[in-house]
Amino acid sequence: MSLSRIMVTAVRNLHPVTLSPSPRINILHGANGSGKTSVLEAIHLLGLARSFRSTRLQPVIHYEQPACTIFGQVQLAEGGTSNLGISRDRQGELQIRIDGQNARSAAQLADLLPLQLINPDSFRLLEGAPKIRRQFLDWGVFHVEHRFLGAWQRLQKALRQRNSWLRHGTLDGASQAAWDRELCSASQDIDTYRRAYIQALKPVFERTLAELLQLEGLTLSYYRGWDKDRELSDVLASSLQRDQQLGHTQAGPQRADLRLRLAGHNAAEILSRGQQKLVVCALRIAQGHLVNEAKRGQCIYLVDDLPSELDEQHRQALCRLLEDLRCQVFITCVDHELLREGWQTDTPVAMFHVEHGRITQTQDHRE
Repeated sequence: MSLSRIMVTAVRNLHPVTLSPSPRINILHGANGSGKTSVLEAIHLLGLARSFRSTRLQPVIHYEQPACTIFGQVQLAEGGTSNLGISRDRQGELQIRIDGQNARSAAQLADLLPLQLINPDSFRLLEGAPKIRRQFLDWGVFHVEHRFLGAWQRLQKALRQRNSWLRHGTLDGASQAAWDRELCSASQDIDTYRRAYIQALKPVFERTLAELLQLEGLTLSYYRGWDKDRELSDVLASSLQRDQQLGHTQAGPQRADLRLRLAGHNAAEILSRGQQKLVVCALRIAQGHLVNEAKRGQCIYLVDDLPSELDEQHRQALCRLLEDLRCQVFITCVDHELLREGWQTDTPVAMFHVEHGRITQTQDHRE
């Protein structure tokens, strides 16, 4: 699966553009501030209906335009194409179209266009709050376990009901017990799916990391969000008074975390910035392998400022791993000479020069 055509209108400083990218490697090069990252942002908007650079819409939409629009033609792994379109206006109105029909939710986009982002903020996966690692984990589970989305929606509904009751006491005893049972049931399903995913991810992650970095003793573990030796129903009952004081449910899958430790310590506290970046890259590439196994399609990788903080040896190793995935990759850099060599001779590589928001496809360096 790959994007065979991309049309972008009114995204930041980008001029309206239609791109026909390579199904494999695409390198966008140009000076800082030229609009390279905005191209990746547009693809991210197409796949997830949100930006990775801003939680606010205003800066994403070109200042003279009422809305931004992105269209993509997806070449499906089983043959044929699918047409995706998304539009967001300054009032927050979102319109999603899939093959000419209005889509119900952004989850449909995410299912059709699995995206992996590697950028300078990737360190947050190790350093940041558990929520970031849960999102990473659940992205992978969503793409390999079709039952996950339904269980996650059940969990969210049950949590909303229970938390509302904790704050306002608006449920009778029978209703409270029913929602607790639903919460526990959905939680058990989610925990089962997450555990199976982590079990599959760990050996792939370890093999991938070994290609990038030798780190003895780095461990990846999963905390489910409540005591591993107790049933969630017991935990909820024993913590009810505390939950009421706080106004929200403390235990459950919404508190889950991934833990990376080195020599008994939080890995983020020990690893250098360059090592952290390589660990995160290994995690995201490992996820791509699992999605490729579960689906006939493949991830699309968005790699912003790849040469940053990586020496030539690690840069080439990372490019080799991305190439081995045999998926579509979009890479931005300032100096394209750093990424000119190192690809296999039969790997299609397209190069695009970005300058002042204008994008020009340059000749493939092998031609």
